[in-house]
Amino acid sequence: MLRVGIAGIGFMGWIHWLAYKNVPNVEVVAICERDEKRLSGDWTDIKGNFGPAGENVDLSGISTYSNLEQMFADENIDMVDICLPPAFHVDAVIGAAESGKHVFCEKPLSLQPDDCNKAVDACSKADKQLMVGHVLPFFPEYAAARKVIDSGEYGQLLGGNFKRVISDPTWLPDFYDPKKIGGPLLDLHIHDAHLIRLLFGMPKSVYAKGRMQGEVVKFCQTFFGYDDGKVVSSTGGVIDQQGRPFTHGFEIQLEKATLHFEYAAVADGDETMPLKILTSDGQVIRPTISDGDPVNGFIAEIAEVVASIENGKTSPILAGDLARDAVKICQAESVSVQTGKEVLI
Repeated sequence: MLRVGIAGIGFMGWIHWLAYKNVPNVEVVAICERDEKRLSGDWTDIKGNFGPAGENVDLSGISTYSNLEQMFADENIDMVDICLPPAFHVDAVIGAAESGKHVFCEKPLSLQPDDCNKAVDACSKADKQLMVGHVLPFFPEYAAARKVIDSGEYGQLLGGNFKRVISDPTWLPDFYDPKKIGGPLLDLHIHDAHLIRLLFGMPKSVYAKGRMQGEVVKFCQTFFGYDDGKVVSSTGGVIDQQGRPFTHGFEIQLEKATLHFEYAAVADGDETMPLKILTSDGQVIRPTISDGDPVNGFIAEIAEVVASIENGKTSPILAGDLARDAVKICQAESVSVQTGKEVLI
């Protein structure tokens, strides 16, 4: 049984808590939270853009801590799940690893590639696994697309376009602060940067055009450079119209098929273009997709984490070096937007 301590009970800590309840061979044995109300089990003020609202949670039998050092010292914990704000990720990862714990950290691993290196190196030195919560590959449509690609049935990847746009998150006062959250690239687009890295490998360069808000990129379109001729691009960022809070999707080209999916949350209801496989012989194949509840993606992600710890092999999807590469890609895109030039990675 894998014993987990969750650091930070906000929206993501709540979603992870729900996921752990649905995964075998793992249990939450401790939480760390500075808010005394939440430390007592009153999570009713937690809300997010998906999943159920927070509720009163029975913490009987669960150790509660108000600072990380106390939780890191708990010998009953095998892995620390870090759900703190991004600016605190690296120090928490290093502290957990040096205390002999495996680490599962929410994305982004850090706001700077150099700090990512410190986190990766600390876990490697401690001989502890580091996995980062890039959950997108576990969402049903993305998981189904990966399965089709990995099967080789439709040949090699030729390229793709990836989209992720939200309305301005006015309820997050630090969203555009480069030292706290990092803005749309590191909070939002990084999902697609990680997926592109996972599917196509590390790009040699990026060329991005976009708009800035203060010190961070607000919206951009990016081309990713590959020596083998793959054509890969993305659209991501923030719009100022609240009528469409969120949209994401992809169009992935293979030698013998194109995979297409798009979803949008709009003010008067959701709109979806379900996953389709458009084949070279004119077929339109619609794969059966599991329940679209986003929490299920986190359940699959947590199951991957547990399996990785059990078999002693870090997940190739959630590995720390891929998470570090995603931050590098986003940083290069930011430089490209600001300079108007192609940036080598």
